[in-house]
Amino acid sequence: MRTWPALVVRFTPSTATEVPVIQELVAAALDDLHPTAVQESETEWRVFFGTGADRDLAGRTLPIAAPGAVSVEPLDVEDEDWARRSQEGLTAVHVGRITIAPPWQASQAGTEAGPAAHEAGASLPITIVIQPSMGFGTGHHASTRLCTALLQRMDLAGKTVLDVGTGSGVLALVARALGAKSVVAVDDDSDAIEAARENLELNGVTGGIELRLADFRTLPRQAADVVTANLTGGLLIQGAEHLADAVAPGGSLILSGVLLEEEADVMAALAQALAVVERFSEDEWIGAWLKRR
Repeated sequence: MRTWPALVVRFTPSTATEVPVIQELVAAALDDLHPTAVQESETEWRVFFGTGADRDLAGRTLPIAAPGAVSVEPLDVEDEDWARRSQEGLTAVHVGRITIAPPWQASQAGTEAGPAAHEAGASLPITIVIQPSMGFGTGHHASTRLCTALLQRMDLAGKTVLDVGTGSGVLALVARALGAKSVVAVDDDSDAIEAARENLELNGVTGGIELRLADFRTLPRQAADVVTANLTGGLLIQGAEHLADAVAPGGSLILSGVLLEEEADVMAALAQALAVVERFSEDEWIGAWLKRR
């Protein structure tokens, strides 16, 4: 069974009023330490990492970020145990006519599931079933909701789609359900590809979505009508040229994972080839629809 290296981060400032300040310091330090997920409470956080090496580095770094006010304890969490515990509070997410639901809530949604919904009628509600798995999207993050909303703003019927950093496969499934002819879903994490494969099976998808284990920057340059990229601001900037080249002339890029403070730099990196059509924001995150010039 897959286990995830984690840290229990306990906040031990001299006064309770200092806790928010200490938590801000820890959050800032975590930005550079590549956590896959964070479960927060008032007095401690449980922070998950993709590798033991990342956890060990965080274990050395976080106490330095807030000297005398933070303690850390390493632990390993079984993936299935995390999913089981998450069932208690994880509910369906509704974005437009798309519902993204865990398996135990899919039957309550009362909607068509998967790609068959588009074929049955363009206005029908659609349910995408996603099995929770540590580090991969379940639709609850603002960036996933923003991409899902933007995909519904365009006509995907008969289009080719490239989903970069597919994770759980949720955006690939959304695109296919909205009528995309074919989707290539790419991720450089083998666990993500396995999670996506499981979710394709849960949604009864037997064709139309191809999963590829690869870094999108190494893929042969073959343009798609629509490219989705729910990444980080840094990755979007680093991969801007590759993403732009992946969009067919007149095609679209849907992006998110960008913090408000990163927006100007991300848009500047893409501005030579792509123009903004529409932009949404939620909390501290933005999502954007850009078209190839």
